[in-house]
Amino acid sequence: MGIDKGFNKKCLVAALCAVLGGTAFAQDAAPAVSSTSAKPPAKAAADSQSTPAKPDKAVQMKALSVVANRYDATNMRMDAINTVDVLSAADLQHTAVHNVAEALGLMSGVNVTTTGSGYFGGIDGAARGEGMFTSVRGLPSEYNVNLVNGSNVAQGMPYSRSVQLSLLPPSGLQTIVLNKTSTADMDGDAIGGTIDFRTPSAFDFKKDFSGSVTASGRVESRARDYGGSGLGSGLAAELQGKFGAEKQFGVYVSGYYDYRNIANSEIGAAESASNDGSWAFLHATADGQNAAGYDPAHNLTSLGTNVGIASGFERRYGGNISFDWNVDPTLKAYARMTYAYALTEQNTTYSQLLPQDVTYVPTATPGVYTPNIGRIANRFWYETNPERADLATIQLGADKTAGGWTISPNVFWSIGRNDRPNHVEIDGREDKYSQDNFAYNQSSLMSYGGHGFPYPQLTPGLLNSVNNLQNMYANDYGEVTDIRSGQKRGGAKLDLRYDFENGPLQSIKFGVKYSDSSREFTDRDYSTAGINDGTTTLNDLGIIKGYYNQIFPGKFDWTTPQISRSAVAGLIADHLQPGDLDTCSQLDYNNFNCDTMRGTEAVTAAYAMATFQSGPWEVIPGVRFEHTSIRNTFWTTPQDADGNEIPGYFSNNHTIYNEPLGSLFINFRPDGNIVYRGAIWQSYTRPAFVQLGGGSQINVSDGVTTITTGNPNLKPIKATNVDLGAEWTTENGGYVSLSSYYKKLRNYIYDSGGGQADPNTSGVGTVLTKTPTNGGDGRVVGLEATYRQKFQNLPEPFDGLGFSVNATRQNSKVDLGRDGFENERLQSAPQRMANAELFYEKYGFSANLSYHYTGSYLSTYDFLNQGSPWDDLWIRPIRRVDLHLGYAMSNGLQFDLQVSNLTKQYSYWSHIGRNSLANSDIVDAGRTTLLTVKYNF
Repeated sequence: MGIDKGFNKKCLVAALCAVLGGTAFAQDAAPAVSSTSAKPPAKAAADSQSTPAKPDKAVQMKALSVVANRYDATNMRMDAINTVDVLSAADLQHTAVHNVAEALGLMSGVNVTTTGSGYFGGIDGAARGEGMFTSVRGLPSEYNVNLVNGSNVAQGMPYSRSVQLSLLPPSGLQTIVLNKTSTADMDGDAIGGTIDFRTPSAFDFKKDFSGSVTASGRVESRARDYGGSGLGSGLAAELQGKFGAEKQFGVYVSGYYDYRNIANSEIGAAESASNDGSWAFLHATADGQNAAGYDPAHNLTSLGTNVGIASGFERRYGGNISFDWNVDPTLKAYARMTYAYALTEQNTTYSQLLPQDVTYVPTATPGVYTPNIGRIANRFWYETNPERADLATIQLGADKTAGGWTISPNVFWSIGRNDRPNHVEIDGREDKYSQDNFAYNQSSLMSYGGHGFPYPQLTPGLLNSVNNLQNMYANDYGEVTDIRSGQKRGGAKLDLRYDFENGPLQSIKFGVKYSDSSREFTDRDYSTAGINDGTTTLNDLGIIKGYYNQIFPGKFDWTTPQISRSAVAGLIADHLQPGDLDTCSQLDYNNFNCDTMRGTEAVTAAYAMATFQSGPWEVIPGVRFEHTSIRNTFWTTPQDADGNEIPGYFSNNHTIYNEPLGSLFINFRPDGNIVYRGAIWQSYTRPAFVQLGGGSQINVSDGVTTITTGNPNLKPIKATNVDLGAEWTTENGGYVSLSSYYKKLRNYIYDSGGGQADPNTSGVGTVLTKTPTNGGDGRVVGLEATYRQKFQNLPEPFDGLGFSVNATRQNSKVDLGRDGFENERLQSAPQRMANAELFYEKYGFSANLSYHYTGSYLSTYDFLNQGSPWDDLWIRPIRRVDLHLGYAMSNGLQFDLQVSNLTKQYSYWSHIGRNSLANSDIVDAGRTTLLTVKYNF
């Protein structure tokens, strides 16, 4: 498939074609199409996509739109009735990203995060070195609606409603449309945004038959720093054709496969502080509390850390199939199917330096003490973080016109999984039998170099030990955990629109939608017996397959072992015994079920909206109603009156939401090159399933029964949203947009992974209940600006030059519903974000040098469980420079070189406390270079 590099403004929306192409724009939202002046065409790289003429009268698009180049994307943004951002095929091809999550980061108002919930959280997720989730306009990823070709996708994540976008490569898509505002015909549960990933159909191409083949190779620089090849590869192909006597049938098929090897460096002092208590106050009271007069975050010191390597691979494959049938001029039918699969193997080898025998000694200041680390325990820890994820969608539909009516039925189905199969762990300890080794007697383990990078200070004995981890005593024969999480989702919808010939009322649109889903989550953990023979070392277990010469190249040159994952798995299998199940209870019967959750969710929706037009004014009022019925099944683990665990049972609860949602959109188009926008609409987000129906534990202690369970009475998070903006194009190749937004939140619930959000204990007497609760109110206020300019009026060859820049400034505030947390930032909501690009497109050449900036943002509330915001986990600002070079030949060959993170900046740096780097987690993922060769025919 060729990429149209044309600058012809007649290419308003490529592949509009009056052929169905899928569900309506923006999940059946219908942007108006206005007349604009034509611009001079530029040379096409290869087969250009069809570009039907633009009507003079403003109309609503009946077809999903796929765009070939960024100028078509500009026109789509201008013509939409709501505020949208669009990435075209050219945008996706000319950027150096690993996946579509990172591609979304090119848009204003979008923050890409490398971590998520559960086993995607913290440094474990970040160590993969790629973006995984997106935050839109200050709202976390589970506040977004994700679509493929206008249809809802399944949410397979175990602890949230997020969709893991790193599953999807940019090569499998044609257009990404981000709806930042929601009209009445769109799903109402999108406070952040609605993201629609679109694939092409045969009628999006000009030729009756065409296709392409793409081969790629990649190099990961950090893996090469460890002595590995760091190599990866990929292969993709697509084919489309139109058949029949009148070319009424269209078939499009595509497929892809890619593979990459990783070996990334980690240092985890924040992780060690949370998991192992490796932190203290430098100025403290005698019992270790923060000394009076000192800010607790600035008073932090690090007593220990983890240093390690995350190695492994990622293998992705999938494809798309599209079938279109122009039955007659009034009826278009279609079928769509997409599939994406990702298998990730992530193996983490850690050298752990943990504090032991910590005491507090007086300082020269009366009443102020400082910690003293009696000794450092050097330990070894190996764990895997495997993932098997897939996402499939199927949809069937049609568009039928009769008189002024357009009738659009659609049925859809999706399945998504995010499994963690056969997660294994094994560890070793230098101090398993003796507690006298490695005396330390210092107040901190760390010193800090340039930009605050932490350096463990090792005694000669510790340095010798970290270089000989294979000689540590083996603690046991390992542990294995198997987690399965997935969702099946299907439904149907019917949209009807009537277009009027005359008068200010242009159209009315109304419809219904029903979707039903089921999800299941299981987590089972098995631990082998300990090794206590006094002699067995890690080396004796037969799990070491080699050594890394440097555990963190350029920082720490410690030698560390390479572990065979299959050898560890085999060791565990050989030594597991009946009764080794220890998920979260004492009895095997309970252990097998205690982390099992199932649930169903049925959503019934109806909407009505109208479009009025009078001169340059366009007014779209609408109302939507959504009824949700959620049923959860979970395991209850009880105790008897003496506190002894007894066999449990499955319990159920039920939640119902009824949400009326109003909207009003007003657009003013004084001419074809400018639009002013104003909108107010309501939206909401349902709580995560784990908060509604998490497992129930019944504990008895001193005659008091405490029931810890999910809360089916949680309210949905509600939002009133306001958007004001303007967009315009210039006659000399420029595009400018300015937007302001305001979101008023109620009943806020934050992402707490598998734990309870804002837990509250209620009840009196001898029976207490501990459940998650809603927080208070919140708000987000932001400004976005985009400016793109191609210098088409310069003399050749300089008329191929151009630049683009977008910037976002936002503020957020939220009340978590806990004392001391009334004025927190929203998670994953940086105050500043920006993208800048310098590009050249001429004579088949393309070059793009881009800079990406994301300001600091809050990742996790109360990271150390201190009951106060000073210990929130923050992410440092991220800066990245990317490069793309390409050349398209007239014979259909196309060459592209893409370099991500050209200057090798750290991909992740978190720290405890907003203004303290004492306890930091850092990932160095290096630079990724990708070379692709594509042949279009």
